Amino acid sequence: MAWVDDRNAASLVDLYELTMAQAYWREGMDRPAVFDLLVRRLPPTRNYLVACGLEDALVALERFAFDGPALDYLASRREFSQEFVDWLARLRFTGEVRAVAEGTPVFGNEPLLEVEAPMPEAQLVETLLMNTLHLQTLLASKAARVVEAAAGRPVIDFGIRRAHGADAALKSARAFHVAGVGGTSDTLAGYTYGVPVAGTMAHAYVQAHADEAGAFRAFAALYPDPVLLVDTYDTLAAVARIVELARDEGLRPRAIRLDSGDLGDLAVRARRLLDDGGLHDTAIFASGGLDEEAVAALVAAGAPIDVFCVGTAMIVSADAPALDLAYKLVEYDGRGRTKLSPGKPIWPGRKQVFRFLDGGRAVRDVIGRADEAPGGRPLLAPVMCGGRRLATPALDEARALARREIDRLPARVRALAPADPPYPALPSEALEADRLSLIESRRR
Repeated sequence: MAWVDDRNAASLVDLYELTMAQAYWREGMDRPAVFDLLVRRLPPTRNYLVACGLEDALVALERFAFDGPALDYLASRREFSQEFVDWLARLRFTGEVRAVAEGTPVFGNEPLLEVEAPMPEAQLVETLLMNTLHLQTLLASKAARVVEAAAGRPVIDFGIRRAHGADAALKSARAFHVAGVGGTSDTLAGYTYGVPVAGTMAHAYVQAHADEAGAFRAFAALYPDPVLLVDTYDTLAAVARIVELARDEGLRPRAIRLDSGDLGDLAVRARRLLDDGGLHDTAIFASGGLDEEAVAALVAAGAPIDVFCVGTAMIVSADAPALDLAYKLVEYDGRGRTKLSPGKPIWPGRKQVFRFLDGGRAVRDVIGRADEAPGGRPLLAPVMCGGRRLATPALDEARALARREIDRLPARVRALAPADPPYPALPSEALEADRLSLIESRRR
């Protein structure tokens, strides 16, 4: 089975990055280049994004190297000379990276990170960085909406089996944890990242037994604090059966799970049955096609659901499955760079993003030059120097930062509906003047 791992991750490049790198190498274009990785514009259903994936990106840069099989493959292609392949064999990433901390809310045209490295190096890591940050930022941003909709009730990730590949299943659980999701069914994420793991039972377990009561009884004998799935046959009849087992045999389930039907109505009726049977402490989990809109509707209706288990819609970010992510050259050999493509502005040079607060609430961002000091809190900080990682927040610190920083956003920005007006994130006058000056020079 083929996997992307440390041995071959450097080969996760678009071919044009390799052909350009060879051209740069032959031309001696190895002066420092600065690239911005940013999302040009937010999807219509996103008022903000949650930056995520930085730690994995830095690990990938630190271990960046072409292995023997990859070098043999490239040598077999007619595009590449043996001299260039030999150069690739010695290549390591030696650059600098500045980035916003994982968990930080970000907006359109704000760099999630800046890479400064010799031109061929900076070019060759483009796809690896974009792929790494795109997935986790996309999914953390989706999960943050689900967590917001749940209004303080825990959310559990049930999406592993619907993820777009094994790596996505693993990395999604990490991103969800940063965004505030309370647990995951993904056991691999549990021992890889220390993310809390949670699970219930499947319909197959109930079906495999001669009767539903026998299934509940056997499961509770092995797991004294079980979560019992109640919709295999008749949801309310199953809840009544649990109440009988509680009365007659002392069964005390931690929770029941509703997985189909009118979840709001079933939750109300199940809660009544449980309470009448003295099972006041038995919680109600709900799953089955949930997304943030469905969760918000259930919360607004007052459905007595204690935990939301969300799968497919969250792990594939169904309403916004891609971000307009770009990795663009903004400086080479000390001089700013831009392009004139309509609708895709590039502000030149090294940058800083400044967040302005008023009474503890974020009110606007300014995308400025790195040497500006307009006020506000700078978001970009050094995270790699000379190809080596600097100290970055641990996963739980990123989670805490995300909660703190999302709570600082205005209510209209945290809401599920499009923010009116959108959160302002605009270039500074000096940065815009630099762009216009470069444009004018290109037109002469």
